[in-house]
Order: sequence, then C-alpha cells, then structure tokens
Amino acid sequence: MKFNKQDIEQALKTITVPGEGQNMIESKAVKNIMVFADEVIVDITISNPSLQAKKRTEVDILKTIHELVYAKAKIQVNVKVEAVTQPKNEIKGKTIPGIQNIVAVASGKGGVGKSTVTSNLAVTLSKMGFKVGILDADIYGPSIPIMFDVQNEKPLAVNVDGKSKMKPVESYGVKILSIGFFTKSDQAVVWRGPMASKALNQMIFDAAWGELDFLLIDLPPGTGDIHLSIMQSLPITGAVVVSTPQTVALADAKKGVAMFQQESINVPVLGIIENMAYFTPEELPDNKYFLFGKEGAKHLAEDLKIPFLGEIPLVQSVREAGDLGRPAAMQEHTPIEAAFNTITQNVAQEVVRRNTALPPTDAIKITTMAGCSAVKK
Repeated sequence: MKFNKQDIEQALKTITVPGEGQNMIESKAVKNIMVFADEVIVDITISNPSLQAKKRTEVDILKTIHELVYAKAKIQVNVKVEAVTQPKNEIKGKTIPGIQNIVAVASGKGGVGKSTVTSNLAVTLSKMGFKVGILDADIYGPSIPIMFDVQNEKPLAVNVDGKSKMKPVESYGVKILSIGFFTKSDQAVVWRGPMASKALNQMIFDAAWGELDFLLIDLPPGTGDIHLSIMQSLPITGAVVVSTPQTVALADAKKGVAMFQQESINVPVLGIIENMAYFTPEELPDNKYFLFGKEGAKHLAEDLKIPFLGEIPLVQSVREAGDLGRPAAMQEHTPIEAAFNTITQNVAQEVVRRNTALPPTDAIKITTMAGCSAVKK
C-alpha cells in the first residue's frame, strides 16, 4: 500500500500529546515526519518528562498509524523531552499612568541621611527640568514634609475622571505625599504591617500624581513589610542605596542591596551613594576630615560590582537646610549643590542604562550638565 507524509499528518491530528489539549500537529509537537516506502519516522517533542508520558506518546502514534494508515507500516518514533521553562515568581506591581520612572531610595540602617538624599535628589532633578514627585514611604518616621517646609499642609481632594483623588502637596517644584500629612507631629504611628501597607497603597493609587518623569520613594530603613509592599504595588525602575562610610552602616547597606537583588524581587540597583563622606569646616573649606572612615561605600560598590554614584560631605549647612525646610542643593554655587548635581546626573544616567537594557519604562536622555530633558524612546 502506498501512503505519504500527508496521510501520516492526518492520522496524528486524531491524537493529542499527554497533558495537552491540541492534537499533535496543531500543538507543533511533531517536529518532523519522514516516509520511505512502508517505513515511517516521527520526531516528536513533549514537555512531560515522565517515562509514562513518553511511552504513551510512542504507543499512541504506533497504534494510530497502524489503524488509520497502514497496518504493516514499520514505524520509528523518536520522543524528545523539553521541559517548559516556568516564569520566575517575581514580585512586580502595576504601573501608574503618567509616571515614567520610579526610583526607590533605601538604606540598610537609620540615621545615614536617606531622606536628606531623597529630598536633594528631587530638587536637583526639578532644577534640571524634570517633573518630580516624592512618596514618603517611611511610615513610622516621615520627615519629607519637614524638609520641604510643608508639615502643616494637607493634600486636597480633586476629581479625576469621576473619581476623588488626593492632590499631592507641591513645594519647590516637587509633588509630595507623606503619612506625615495625616498625623499630628507628636503622634506616634503604631500600625501593624497590613495597615501600613494599606495606607501606602492609598497614597500610591488614590493620588493625582499627573505626569512625572521621576517618582522617588523614600523607603524606611532596613528590610521588611513596607519594602515588600512597595515592590508588590509598583514596578520599580531601580533602587539607590545610601550609606555612610563606617563598617556598621556598610554591613547594613550590603543587606539592602541583597534585598533588591533577590530572585523574587529582582529590582536593578542603580548604585550606592556615600553620605557624610568627610567633614569640611566652614573656616577651612579645603580640608577634609574622614570622621567615619574613607571611601567605604565606594569600596563596597566595587566589591558588589554596582555603580558608585558619588559622595556627599558632612557640612553643617545640609542639616540646617533640612531643618529649615529648604533642601541644601537649592543653594547655588556651593559644594553641596555641585555634589548633588554630579550624583543626580549619575542616577539619571544609570536609569538610562537600565531602561536601555531592560524593559519597560521610557528612557531618559541627559543633554547637558546644567539641564536635562526626558525623551521617550
């Protein structure tokens, strides 16, 4: 009896691969069919690695061809197993329309100046021409309202597409939301994790952020519930870790980097910033005193093979500016302004590299030292 490849294909359309709904031809499990007179060779790939599945596949093919095509056909079935790659169980949140890049600012421990860095990064980005917002996610110790001199402000309700939304408080061109707007200055926030997470989600998704090039998230120190909540709620573009040079702070900063690099989180670390790198007295502006150690965060960045974004000196004006509610980077022609200009451009450039190498979010193009513009790819 004469038969051809099409006859074999028609027969195999009547059976399915074990565990799959489509027939062997439609599912593209059959990779090749060769017919030589009364000899048939079938190459097939299945995803089930069990011996039972392989044997059943082979028996089904033999039986079907013998019954529907030719009872005396000599059949060779080559079964190859290719296990289906399971997607990583990554913690990823949903995007917020209008927000291009979300950068988390973190620290392994408290007291290293993370909120100070966040506020100065924000105003420097704003000066460069970017649209910037800050989400103060430090639920138990919100300090961003003080640093922007808006601790007595309250977010207003606005109507957006028929829904009531919180309008962020704006200061120095930066949009801000913080739990500090909803509590008294002498009131301690004593919340369990789920309640804190719910409050954060309201500030994230029930807010009228509008168009932003950067949303900076001032995370609480350490690693815990709030951090996981943020990662679950938002698609973080990248994280910046702040540390001081001393060994204790560096050990905690290393843990902070490790948290973002966990397989289930997988947030790119844009780099490390070293705060309080050295002390320069006002009367001796050219002198540097390394009170907490020298270049500790820089060496840590090299060890971890992540970018070192820059250093910030320990200057009295930084503390005074924060207390007065006017970030120090706004003071023109000062060492602090120069330091934050360099660091901010390094952060933006790392966002560019991250967005070029990894999807999604739009890339940012740095144009000049003095001014930058957001460019959609």
